Amino acid sequence: MTLDFSTLLPYTDEILKGLMTTVWLTVVTTFVGIALAIVVAYVRDGGRGIASRLLGAYVEVTRNTPFIVQLFFLFFGLPALGVPISATVAALLAMVLNLGAYTAEILRAGIDSTARGQHEAARALGLSRLQSFRHVVLVPAFSRVYPSLISQCIIVMLGSAVVSQISVFDLTYAANFIQSRNFRGFEVYLVVTLIYLLLAVGLRLAFEFVGRRLFAFLQGGSS
Repeated sequence: MTLDFSTLLPYTDEILKGLMTTVWLTVVTTFVGIALAIVVAYVRDGGRGIASRLLGAYVEVTRNTPFIVQLFFLFFGLPALGVPISATVAALLAMVLNLGAYTAEILRAGIDSTARGQHEAARALGLSRLQSFRHVVLVPAFSRVYPSLISQCIIVMLGSAVVSQISVFDLTYAANFIQSRNFRGFEVYLVVTLIYLLLAVGLRLAFEFVGRRLFAFLQGGSS
């Protein structure tokens, strides 16, 4: 077998397009998914009301069903109910909901590890539950579970390869597209594998850099 990577050169634009789509989906999912997770963790930490139960059901359903089934449900199921949705929107929504559910549970673990004395001290100072959560609980809990959050975001990025199944032109879709035309499967998927590896390493380094600066700023501001 003779390797010939030159056959990929005519498809550079397709690879870049797929790469940009994967990066865009990951960035938007990270910000929106973490924001959703914070809301879910706050509501579920507050008691046993109907909102807490509904969000608990969302978390359990999401964590106990395959991501590809969730994606197909949104893309094929919603139009069957009269709710039109594009492939890109379905992919983004599925990724956000998936990340939000897993991250909410990670955050709750960090919240549960917060000393109850801190909650009581915040209440004694007259802070509301929201103010206590925001200023006393969230930042320490977030800093404790930040490495796990990084790993979860990377897992979602790698799992985004599934969105190619609904014809979203991501990196995996680009690889399938190129392989179907030049029939150089080994070269194509080797290059795409290396790109995913570099993406994962790059994202981890970026998250760690941002985390160091962010927590140093927040701790400095609160001191």
